[in-house]
Amino acid sequence: MVTIILNGYNRLKYINKQIDAMKSQTVKIKEILIWQNQNSKNQTVKIPKDVHLIKSSFNFGVWSRFALALNSKSEYICVFDDDTIPGKNWLKNCINTIEKKNGLLGTRGVRFASKKEYIVGEEFGWNNPNDDIKQVDIVGHSWFFRRDWLAGFWRELPDIDVSNYVGEDIHFSYTIQKYLKLNTYVPPHPLEDKTLWGSNSNFALKVGSDKNAISYNKLRMAEMDL
Repeated sequence: MVTIILNGYNRLKYINKQIDAMKSQTVKIKEILIWQNQNSKNQTVKIPKDVHLIKSSFNFGVWSRFALALNSKSEYICVFDDDTIPGKNWLKNCINTIEKKNGLLGTRGVRFASKKEYIVGEEFGWNNPNDDIKQVDIVGHSWFFRRDWLAGFWRELPDIDVSNYVGEDIHFSYTIQKYLKLNTYVPPHPLEDKTLWGSNSNFALKVGSDKNAISYNKLRMAEMDL
């Protein structure tokens, strides 16, 4: 079974759309957990009673989701960004993939063109569909992994002065490769079957480019190079 972890911040109006997509998965979901950072817009939404909402009085950023994951009770965990709506067979796709390639999985994978800067060379996943499994440097928008691998994630802590808002994706792929000898992959995203995709491309392009997007924030993008 799979634990789902969602993020609540300035896009809470979409949270129930995400929850519906999780409950529609063809793989059984054990639990859905939402980490809601302190919200500057003070948005309130009605969350289903079977979903566990954890509210924080401080904005701990993107890293907090992986701390929350330590409380899961499932073999597998899938963490989602708030602009990501998966197809109904995404989790099934991940389980089939991880049985072939035992490693961290995501719906947008990047191979870097530089070893010193955040410069994308190649991409795979919902924004550049791939018919077969692709090994990449990091993944984003969703992270599918075995619960035990959190021991690798937290074995090496991020620097004290690291940003709360970026870097968790690089850290995850780096630590599991260093300590667990595991690589990072993007499962198949075939054009003929978008139920297997980890993200609805139309939704991701629309919501992922709004004013809340980290990728459109010059300060956050600069932090990625640190």
